[in-house]
Amino acid sequence: MKEKELTQLLEEYKDNQVPLDQVLKELKKAPFANLGYARIDHHRSLRNGASEVIYCQGKSLEHIQGITLHMLENGGVNILGTRANQEMAEAVKKVTDTVEYHEEARIFVVNRQQEKETSNKILVVTGGTADIPVAEEAAITAEVLGNKVERLYDVGVAGLHRLTSNLDIILEANVLIAVAGMEGALASVVGGLVDKPVIAVPTSVGYGASFGGVSALLTMLNSCASGVSVVNIDNGFGAAYLASMINHMTEK
Repeated sequence: MKEKELTQLLEEYKDNQVPLDQVLKELKKAPFANLGYARIDHHRSLRNGASEVIYCQGKSLEHIQGITLHMLENGGVNILGTRANQEMAEAVKKVTDTVEYHEEARIFVVNRQQEKETSNKILVVTGGTADIPVAEEAAITAEVLGNKVERLYDVGVAGLHRLTSNLDIILEANVLIAVAGMEGALASVVGGLVDKPVIAVPTSVGYGASFGGVSALLTMLNSCASGVSVVNIDNGFGAAYLASMINHMTEK
């Protein structure tokens, strides 16, 4: 059952136009579609506020096309494909002309519809320029989820004056996403400046002893700054999703 159909059914039930047993019968129908190679969760947006996201890395072009097309046919909007390369985006363009591809973020968005934007702002901060791809994954995701997003890039601790000279921007944010590789100290510094949640994203940027982002991850997990939470290495999407939930809660 499509989301719009389910919403209509619940409205009719509230208006006493449809008996309870009919509502229960419809709800018992599989809330997902089994395509054989994927099970599409059509009720995700009803439960979580946003539809299922396609993680493209490791999937074949045919599977990405099939999942996207099925979601579209069932009323999908703002369909996100993460970790997508140009070839994957071009494959999706063959089944729909509603694709926009963000190469640096490695994200495509299908059937984008403008969500009501929050008045609160999410600020995405990076330690260096090399962290921007992960930061852009976070920024684009947050924007698609209906958030006002501002970017502050290349302000790492090696030149702390770059960060402190932007205190007005930092203090205006409702939620901050701190993206950094190397030793990952940026999150602690930002966390010590603000009274808002800071979501730390360790990146795999760095030389050998950074161990592909593990060093930054451990630094962020051991942050002495209060109010800092940490997502997985290079997980800009996860940081943005969490930031969006916080941002919308405070908006309410």
